[in-house]
Amino acid sequence: MVSYKRLNPEEVNFSGATLREPPPEDSGDAEAKTEDLERPLLEQRSQCSSTVALLTLGGLILVVLGVWLLGTVFWLRGPPSTEIHKPPPPVASPGQSREWDGGAQPESCTLIPEGWRFDCYPERGVVVNEEMCHKRNCCFIQVAEEKSPGQNGVPWCFYPPDFPSYELVTNNETEMGYRGKLVRRQKTYYPNDIETLQLDVLYESDSRLRIRVTDPAKDRYEVPIDVPVVKKKASNPLYTVEFTEQPFGLIVKRKQNGAVLLNTTVAPLFYADQFLQMSTSLASEFVYGLGEHRSNFLHDVQWNTLTMWTRDAAPVELTNLYGVHPFYLLMESDGLAHGSFLLNSNAMDVVLQPAPALTWRTIGGILDLYVFVGPDPSSVVGEYLEVVGKPAMPIYWALGYHLCRWGYDSSNNTWDVVKKMRNNQIPQDVQWNDIDYMDRALDFTHDPVNFATLPDLVKDLHIHDQHYVMILDPGISSTQPAGSYLPFQEGIKQGVFITNSSGDLLIGKVWPGLTAFPDFSNPDTHEWWYQNLKTFHDQVPFDGLWIDMNEPSNFLDGSVDGCPSNDLENPPYTPAVLGGSLRAKTVCASARQKLNSHYNLHNLYGLMEAKASASALKKLLKKRPFVISRSTFSSHGVYSGHWLGDNRSQWKDLYMSIPGMLTFNILGIPLVGADICGFSDTTTEELCVRWTQLGAFYPFTRNHNTKDSQAQDPTVFSPAARKAMTEVLLLRYSLFPFLYTLFHHAHLSGHTVARPLFFEFPRDLKTYKIDKQFLWGKSLLVTPVLAPGVDYVVGYLPQGIWYDFYTGDSLVSKGEEIKLHAPLDKINLHLREGSITPTQRPNTTLWVSSSQPLHLIACLTEDGLAEGDLFWDDGETIDTYETDQYAYFIFRLKQNTMTSEVVHSHVEATYITVETVSFYGLKKGPTSVTVNSQEASFIYTTNQVLKVYDLGLNLSQNFTISWVS
Repeated sequence: MVSYKRLNPEEVNFSGATLREPPPEDSGDAEAKTEDLERPLLEQRSQCSSTVALLTLGGLILVVLGVWLLGTVFWLRGPPSTEIHKPPPPVASPGQSREWDGGAQPESCTLIPEGWRFDCYPERGVVVNEEMCHKRNCCFIQVAEEKSPGQNGVPWCFYPPDFPSYELVTNNETEMGYRGKLVRRQKTYYPNDIETLQLDVLYESDSRLRIRVTDPAKDRYEVPIDVPVVKKKASNPLYTVEFTEQPFGLIVKRKQNGAVLLNTTVAPLFYADQFLQMSTSLASEFVYGLGEHRSNFLHDVQWNTLTMWTRDAAPVELTNLYGVHPFYLLMESDGLAHGSFLLNSNAMDVVLQPAPALTWRTIGGILDLYVFVGPDPSSVVGEYLEVVGKPAMPIYWALGYHLCRWGYDSSNNTWDVVKKMRNNQIPQDVQWNDIDYMDRALDFTHDPVNFATLPDLVKDLHIHDQHYVMILDPGISSTQPAGSYLPFQEGIKQGVFITNSSGDLLIGKVWPGLTAFPDFSNPDTHEWWYQNLKTFHDQVPFDGLWIDMNEPSNFLDGSVDGCPSNDLENPPYTPAVLGGSLRAKTVCASARQKLNSHYNLHNLYGLMEAKASASALKKLLKKRPFVISRSTFSSHGVYSGHWLGDNRSQWKDLYMSIPGMLTFNILGIPLVGADICGFSDTTTEELCVRWTQLGAFYPFTRNHNTKDSQAQDPTVFSPAARKAMTEVLLLRYSLFPFLYTLFHHAHLSGHTVARPLFFEFPRDLKTYKIDKQFLWGKSLLVTPVLAPGVDYVVGYLPQGIWYDFYTGDSLVSKGEEIKLHAPLDKINLHLREGSITPTQRPNTTLWVSSSQPLHLIACLTEDGLAEGDLFWDDGETIDTYETDQYAYFIFRLKQNTMTSEVVHSHVEATYITVETVSFYGLKKGPTSVTVNSQEASFIYTTNQVLKVYDLGLNLSQNFTISWVS
């Protein structure tokens, strides 16, 4: 076998080359597919006899090895390179043999640096010994620090340089790129190797490459989401593709600088029926995405396994959580960025290691990998969303303040909280109820006693321009008296429920007791879901849906009857899922759905329910649907928002909400937030004030907690705390025009709303680890307090001029941390030079706020420049941009003149006026200000702020503001 070594030019096929002559096919016996898992891959060989000549030669080899190892140390400590990223090559004499099962393993094993050791024995809960490892024909070196079961660390058992892999035997040019044939000539230690594969390398766009590895002899499961079908090859790609023949590998480089974006030659390729694995080097250790996990925004590459299998679990570190998003964004050391997306919905582990390198390890489907070349981080996210779908434009009230509690216990108690909020003039757009509104926890019902007045409450909310959202769980009670519960009765008739592997109804257990689970992969289920929602809406005219428990969650493991013992329930390899098995607290993996087995579809359950829910709401309400879902998958933002799950009222959880929010923004679900003040435990007043301040800048803002904790809505706290919460919520409402415009850009172009600092400052390495601050869009920097008992916060201000949002005071930063005053009633906000931010006079609902006059804030650069924009429509009609029912404006400032350009007009804009404009950073006070050539009133203050007021300008008409200094 050819070693996994640095490639020589003659060993690389460049993208313009094809193999000249395929080698002969292997005619070996196919019956070996059923061999024992631990059978050695290679035959055991006897030791060679020693001679004086060989000893002399061996001594020379040791000298060479010593020189090479010293060079390796310097290579590893050297600066990043654009050369192919892979471990240093081992040195072996010609014909060197490998000796396993009692013989010495090859010396090349010891030459592989720890960071480049790819795990040959990834099974959890197993302490690997040398015998077990050698049965897999892998290297074994026990590291000094013992790896206990379930803990990551340097693998003791890892692939040797010449571990058998696939061979690229043909590679032909196609209309879209290349099609190759891969052949494996030696079996692996997992059953049912697919020995012949088809490789398709598709140049889908100048910045997007797709790599598909499939079984040409048999159709395998593929993820049923819509992705672009491209018929024309990219004409000027920003990347090159290189091939290695034996062992097969792909190297993708950036044309601009030769940086290696993908290199699969670093470890062998696996492609068995239930074990697919592909590894790649990484261009740096700055890796983001790969949700859903509770972690810092920047992932740790020190032997970090991120398991993906949707699970109902309160957020903790090192655990698979509610959602699955096999996409990562990587920042390169020079400020450029790229990303990768594995379109696969099976259970998987994604392993990060300090080489740096990454391994995709999944147990079904195909390998369908996208590479996004960027070159900047925002472009990478946009390219990813071109594939999976851009987020929906939310209905306007979705951006208001939402209030919920599990434990109101009655509609009258819920109503009392709404009235208290109104009496205290605290902004609120949406009131929610958790499962206590239901009759015996049954979907599509409300408690006829404790929630008898729920329809009246909803009617009152609508009168006050407010809205109502209630929870729905997917589990449908199966034990009600015959004919008394139509959702189950009709569901049985229509065949909409998941069945077990024998085709009988699968019964689990959730809040109402024994339950059946709707199969949202079945189109008939979508219609059944809609009809039940319609019936309930006739009783309680709700405005949106909160879909919970949709991993799907089950209080049992599998079902009341357990699960069968088969390959789907007990695959040869199980990723490191919480509970140790695929059926843990969900339905059986072998359960049947309309489209495929639950083994393949499990991670899509929440996505499919969200799709059914959004479709039903559109049909029912004829408006943009509002859906918030706990479980998510790639493309979820097209249908729904997300909240970060059952957090706790702790300061750590306050901080951890920021990485979660930023991660979901780069995953294409910008409508995201955490439960403000915490879901479980009991908050403190200080924590709840600080959390409300931060939560006011979540794209989705909801206060929610559990029945076992004390109430935590703003009205229950002291007057000072209520005042602080009210002020920051009014501040959010004043920023609605800016926030709404950010969501328009997310919908149109796949931009983030809440944004990491490095998106705007990609060459500032200090920003790469920041996850205690964030931006709204390009220009509004949010620096919250995340610790108790302090009246200051230390924040990082990237290089440039920043203006205090409240006062306009300027701060010139060289790219440094600055201590900011932060009393309990303040969250620090700074505006970036060169921006124009539209704000609005706030009120207690967005319906009222959105009709108020505008106030524009222009923040001047050193050269006196600034620019901003505004998107405006009626806030609720579906597809206003797509149907030209919107207005769009660009504001520009240069040479002492600000202009407003109506790029696209609509009647909605005629109802809005511009009342005031503030200019931050005007070095010299003007002697006169004119608006459309007419003298205007103004004030100029000593902190270099010019305010022009009493304007009354109609937003739908162009205007000009000029001054003379």
